[in-house]
Amino acid sequence: MMGKSSAFLSFVSAVFLCFAGLAMAGDQEIRIASVFALSGTASASNLHQVQGVRYAVEELNRKGGLFGKKIKLIEIDNGSSAILSKLAAEKAVEKRVHAVIGASWSDHSLSMAPVLQRAGIPMISPNSTNPAITRIGDYIFRVCFTDILQGNILAKFATENLAAETAVIVQDVCSIYSLELASIFADAFTVRGGRVLNVLDYKKDQKDAEFNEILKRMGEETPDLIFISGHNESARMIKQAQNLGLQSYFLGGDGWGAWNFWALGGHAIKSGYFAAHWSSEIECGKAQEFTDRFQRFYYVNENAALAYDATMLLADAIERAGSLDRKKIRDALAATSGFEGVTGMISMDENGDPGKKNVVIMEIRQGKARLHSVMAE
Repeated sequence: MMGKSSAFLSFVSAVFLCFAGLAMAGDQEIRIASVFALSGTASASNLHQVQGVRYAVEELNRKGGLFGKKIKLIEIDNGSSAILSKLAAEKAVEKRVHAVIGASWSDHSLSMAPVLQRAGIPMISPNSTNPAITRIGDYIFRVCFTDILQGNILAKFATENLAAETAVIVQDVCSIYSLELASIFADAFTVRGGRVLNVLDYKKDQKDAEFNEILKRMGEETPDLIFISGHNESARMIKQAQNLGLQSYFLGGDGWGAWNFWALGGHAIKSGYFAAHWSSEIECGKAQEFTDRFQRFYYVNENAALAYDATMLLADAIERAGSLDRKKIRDALAATSGFEGVTGMISMDENGDPGKKNVVIMEIRQGKARLHSVMAE
């Protein structure tokens, strides 16, 4: 006959096994949050990242998901602001997601990362380039190059390819991305023997008349190069600069890559250059295959490709981890080496950055962007 203590131990063991079984069953639902701007000023440029993640999850689920379980995609709106991005990250924690893909803009990712780091939830940003993001903690990763790399490559392109000796830098004082990239470019340009004549500030919501005042100051400097570290508003500025007869080269970062850059005046730009993460013109089997498949459903661009890569890398890490334990997923992401993505090879360094990816230089001619070159540091 079983004693009281033995019966109690058996009861405790049964309860433990019951709850353990429930926990394991719960963990069999793979929950991935996609955190981007679904509303507000960033929503137009973030649309392609949303579609890239969505397409990747649909593709994975068509193939049976992971561990034979379908992936549940939870799309969360960050409202195009840093404050709402923090709240979006907190919502992802409440949803008990296994990982987060997002955000796009560096300002948004900088607000999300501390929340997810504290919660021990892996986060992969497709295209937040600010170097500080992955320094926040060991659960934070990205699949794009950083502003350090693109700033240095753009300075190299300016001095070697454009033979620019002088530059005026124009930066959005309300954008962490713009300020950081402008600073990195200025330092790299100076190290290469270039001379920065002036640094001009603006706010992206300024009216055209206010931009004109900045442009007049640019013209007075007569620089070889005008470097604008903004986003879509850069197109308005360049269009007006051309109308004023400025003859300088125009150069920008990956912020020029969004479709609304073209909608706001990009199609009127006669000449310019900007950095990109990827181009569908690159003759690479994986890139071409992605373009052929993706464009049947959505508009294909670098933002969609980066978001697709981030999602497929996460899936690869989960499979390598052999578990839905967030710590094991983090460890697998950190150990990533030689992952062949659409946008290039990814091998994570000690900071959670994808090594030294190439920078694509796009050339604008008569309102159309085309591949100019692919550059390494």
